Amino acid sequence: RAIQEPLPGGCRLHAPKCTVWYMMPKPVTASIDVRQPRPAVFDFLDVMANHEPFTNHMLVDWEYSGPPRGVGSKARVRSQAGPVADVIDIEVVDAEAPARIIERNVGAKGRRIGTGTYELAEIPGGGTRITFTYAWEQAPLSERLFAPLARRILHRGNQRAMERLAEQLPA
Repeated sequence: RAIQEPLPGGCRLHAPKCTVWYMMPKPVTASIDVRQPRPAVFDFLDVMANHEPFTNHMLVDWEYSGPPRGVGSKARVRSQAGPVADVIDIEVVDAEAPARIIERNVGAKGRRIGTGTYELAEIPGGGTRITFTYAWEQAPLSERLFAPLARRILHRGNQRAMERLAEQLPA
């Protein structure tokens, strides 16, 4: 449907060019620099069970399935971030050692689909920059309407997760 076409069924409260009906929230990124080398950070993040201790301030009740590491590794968690608890299924769908891990997340009873991507970059002088980006592929209307609030909550939680990750990486 072209942006200029009004939505059918009397959705006349919004201008015909309103995009809130189909736009996804902008991705949320958090990062941190650590002293550990990139391969060591990748090996730590590649194990799904290692994610629980640095994200359990917002994701709880972890249940694991599939292989313990790598593509196909899965977890089912309950989210405590924001006003509503939600069950989220996480699966590693791509991994490129030692640079990137991509997780697919499904929540809101299948109405929210997103990707969480860990990107690992060497920093001059040694160490690794860990960047985590959450990007929505599909989201319920309620989350799209409150995208600025959802993004703030998610950014705060993800930045705290990065800080906790840095504390828990093996020396």
